[in-house]
Amino acid sequence: MKAYDIYDQELERSLGTLLYYEKSKTFVVEVMDDLDEWTAPLLFTPFVKRGIYSICREASYDWVKERVIPSGRQNIGSILSNHHLKEYDEMKLLELSQGICSQDSCCIRKIQELPEYVQVRASHHVRDVVALGGRALLVMFMDGSTRRIDLLQYDSSVIRDISKITDHEHVFRSVEVGAGGHFITFNNSIDIQAELLYTLGEEIPFSAEDLYFLIERNVLDTTEACDYLACSRQNLNYLVKNEQIQPVKTSGNGNLYLRGELQKNKW
Repeated sequence: MKAYDIYDQELERSLGTLLYYEKSKTFVVEVMDDLDEWTAPLLFTPFVKRGIYSICREASYDWVKERVIPSGRQNIGSILSNHHLKEYDEMKLLELSQGICSQDSCCIRKIQELPEYVQVRASHHVRDVVALGGRALLVMFMDGSTRRIDLLQYDSSVIRDISKITDHEHVFRSVEVGAGGHFITFNNSIDIQAELLYTLGEEIPFSAEDLYFLIERNVLDTTEACDYLACSRQNLNYLVKNEQIQPVKTSGNGNLYLRGELQKNKW
């Protein structure tokens, strides 16, 4: 991850921090919480008016695009060649221009350490997420808290495009943690910000460590299951085929089993 201070040369102050996650090529902006509609970058004014200071990746990317040469520019090839770039790279072009554009007085300056307000917000980022039955999510946060969120309890006034998630099983099941835990994403196209998730649903006394401990102690692969039952793979497959044992997950490379499911065959 790379981090840059967003500095307003006219106001002579920092406005926020631009984060860039290189592997996923994701931009995220965290603006300072003392900004108002007059001091915030124009593109982020609607968010600041609503008290939102962690900017979604879509708007963050739009802010970056305002500051780099578009890929469709007629002489883009010669521009890349002049700067010794083998391909179009928005982050490298942004660094070359220092984020300066004609629309405002902002620029970017690379930083090595994240500001305190960014570090504090990171405690509410998502650590892990699990799609449960129905349309519920188990969301675990960096601060150790966990929330169970039933998406069916919310409409588009709370979660944008919620029906695109809840109306389609494959979209709901595609949920994963977005870059840096700033958001969760469905089908890598519909995002819900961590900041919002932290206020939804109900907190439950179950941490990510509890989940990992549960998996470590109670989920067995095929080899471990055979050892536990003191049987061969052929015998285990026979038990599965005759529905005496139900794998928690099936795969061509081997199944996974819950210890409790196997234990029933030892009674």
